[in-house]
Amino acid sequence: MHLAPEGTGWIEVVCGSMFSGKTEELIRRLRRARIAQQNVRIFKPAIDQRYDETDIVSHSSWRIPSRAVVRASEILDHVPRATQVVGIDEAQFFEPDLVLVARELARRGLRVIVAGLEQDYRAEPFPTMAALMVEAEFVTKSLAICVVCGNPAHRNQRLVNKSGQIVVGGAESYEARCRRCFRIASEDAELFEAPPKEADG
Repeated sequence: MHLAPEGTGWIEVVCGSMFSGKTEELIRRLRRARIAQQNVRIFKPAIDQRYDETDIVSHSSWRIPSRAVVRASEILDHVPRATQVVGIDEAQFFEPDLVLVARELARRGLRVIVAGLEQDYRAEPFPTMAALMVEAEFVTKSLAICVVCGNPAHRNQRLVNKSGQIVVGGAESYEARCRRCFRIASEDAELFEAPPKEADG
């Protein structure tokens, strides 16, 4: 694969659960593009201020400067003609019109790299990420490690008793769980506890 589009643009999606290295992979690709002296623009949703108001920061403290925007449509206002690569983190926090933005950037011949959660705390797909995965030429799925049993994890266990699909948080609010250890949140059950471990022997 070319590091920069030649005659056409494309969309790359890095998806997975929390703590699976999505943001690190996004930063890695963007750093490589900059080493190649490409013109890069980077964006994040303004709602995500867990580690920094503007920088993209991974759970393991990798960081890269970016521009925080409220709506996906603002991204097009900050991508000058000379831009070759656009990076977007935490795509699940944007409305589905992010797909139209990514499509337009690819139409202009840009490489668009998007990272985000594919599932919410109920293991339901985030609509924006689902649509981006269909639109993208390249999809990379990252897996975390289940904190209960050590198996590959692709679900997000919410640990705080809050409702709503969007609850911004880190290790204090979520754990990575495999499909066996994951418990769907319910109004009438204690589902924030880990499942019982199997007895040895």
